[in-house]
Amino acid sequence: MKKLGSAILLVIVGMLMLSSESDSQDRTQARSMVITQNGIVAAESPLAAQAGAQILARGGHAVDAAIAANAVMGLVAPMSNGIGGDLFAIVYDAKTGKLYGLNSSGWAPANLNAKFLLDKGITEMPQRGIHAVTVPGAVEGWSQLLAKFGRLKLADDLAPAIHYAERGFPVTEFVSGLWASSERRAKEDPGLRQTYYPGGRVPKLGEIFHNPDLAWTYKQIAAHGRDAYYSGEIAKKLLDFMRQKGGTMTAADLAEFSAEWVEPISTTYRGWTVYEIPPNGQGIAALMMLNIAEKFTISEYGHNSARALHTLIEAKKLAYTDMLRYVADPKFSKVPVAGMLSKDYARERGKLIDAAKANCSPAAGKPPGPGGDTVYLTVVDREGNMVSLIQSNYSSVGFGTGLSAPGTGFALQNRGALFSLDPNHPNVLAGRKRPLHTIIPAFMEKGDVRIAFGIMGGWNQSQAHAQFVSNVVDHGMNIQAALEAARFTMDSFTGCELEMEARIPAAVRAELETRGHKIILRGDFSPQMGGGQAVLRDFAAKVNYGASDPRKDGAAIPEPPPNK
Repeated sequence: MKKLGSAILLVIVGMLMLSSESDSQDRTQARSMVITQNGIVAAESPLAAQAGAQILARGGHAVDAAIAANAVMGLVAPMSNGIGGDLFAIVYDAKTGKLYGLNSSGWAPANLNAKFLLDKGITEMPQRGIHAVTVPGAVEGWSQLLAKFGRLKLADDLAPAIHYAERGFPVTEFVSGLWASSERRAKEDPGLRQTYYPGGRVPKLGEIFHNPDLAWTYKQIAAHGRDAYYSGEIAKKLLDFMRQKGGTMTAADLAEFSAEWVEPISTTYRGWTVYEIPPNGQGIAALMMLNIAEKFTISEYGHNSARALHTLIEAKKLAYTDMLRYVADPKFSKVPVAGMLSKDYARERGKLIDAAKANCSPAAGKPPGPGGDTVYLTVVDREGNMVSLIQSNYSSVGFGTGLSAPGTGFALQNRGALFSLDPNHPNVLAGRKRPLHTIIPAFMEKGDVRIAFGIMGGWNQSQAHAQFVSNVVDHGMNIQAALEAARFTMDSFTGCELEMEARIPAAVRAELETRGHKIILRGDFSPQMGGGQAVLRDFAAKVNYGASDPRKDGAAIPEPPPNK
């Protein structure tokens, strides 16, 4: 009997231990953060993240790793990004504690303006084709980043991408779906068809894909730097192709283009400081959303409750309406940045939110003062230098413009599609002007903690940024949980239709519908909500954390030990 009692006691203790372990793992996030004292690269492809991590192990700066990862991303997700697109970055320098912003978005050709298109009978800005092409900024962005922060040569940073372009890589799950959805439109262009549809068909999931033309292009850049692209052999191919298509871009448009170092704009949100790139980007809308949301007790409403979601949705509408009305290239229009970020202005805008009813027709306010698709990646190195980088062709369904200069191995962006042809609008098309831009990197800090993050996806980005920040600040989530949490998105600027993931409870969705929201239900982890990456540095402990969104194929990869 005594032995039986002891046996029962052991069973009970064992059950308690199992219960304790089970409780400690009772969580809503699907995967853990990556945690290391070395660097981390988080990207939308494990191959890209691994390439960056290997560059860190070779002694590269976070910027070197970001360029390596970006170059691989341009190969493995060619419909979404590549050196035919633009680039923005925020860089945190650990030694000085200073934050740098880089705007490498391209300008329209000097001879392309609203009158030119209107005289041709074109009444709306083309969404595809040669007149939607602006000067691609990605390679110039790499050059500027490397000159300021890099430790390795550009040839070193591009070596992994050249390797995969020549030897091939297996097509992944998410990208294979995008490839298939782009087939009909992309096949219209001989250059794209030759490069991206070998044998006249879409590469299948797991099929090995090679891009020898892109390998040639990368080798040109590795050997000759940015000049290879903007005035060398690559430029010749681009300009010959554009002339054949009736485009207006000249050699001077390419050769004279330069990226611009800018001061990030910011706001505070419940003790945290959140940074975005200033206009011509949409990042200011994320900061405006947070300013409005700060006037409400979001944390008390409960995460993804009807009241919390209603507040954020309505804040989104107000912020986006102002962004669309005022944001343009600040060299051509006076964008009232300070007024748009004013806490007093946010308080007045917040008063327009009706807790019981959705506003389907928000109007732009009068701030004080003068009046896709994309990939995101982020890096932190072992010293705490951080890069938040985003890069895009704009429309992934159709490879940007749907055009590729033969022999180059990459698609050209359609960023010009975001210009207006309204002569009275700040964002009207003009020569050497940059359009309103959707892609935005982000950064946030409090005390000894720094977080570099971003979530891609056209107009989804600012609203997704605000939801991520709220998840971290209002609801105490770690960066992986904050990325994974169910989101909403609203692609339009008017109306009450919005998309929402099915993980948001049916009762919450029903309550939102009683307030006038018209919900389009998406899957549990819908790509419509974009995909994000994040890294966090705890400077007090000298520990790095990484997170990657399960809505994409990506991963957060830690830097391996040096291989001597």
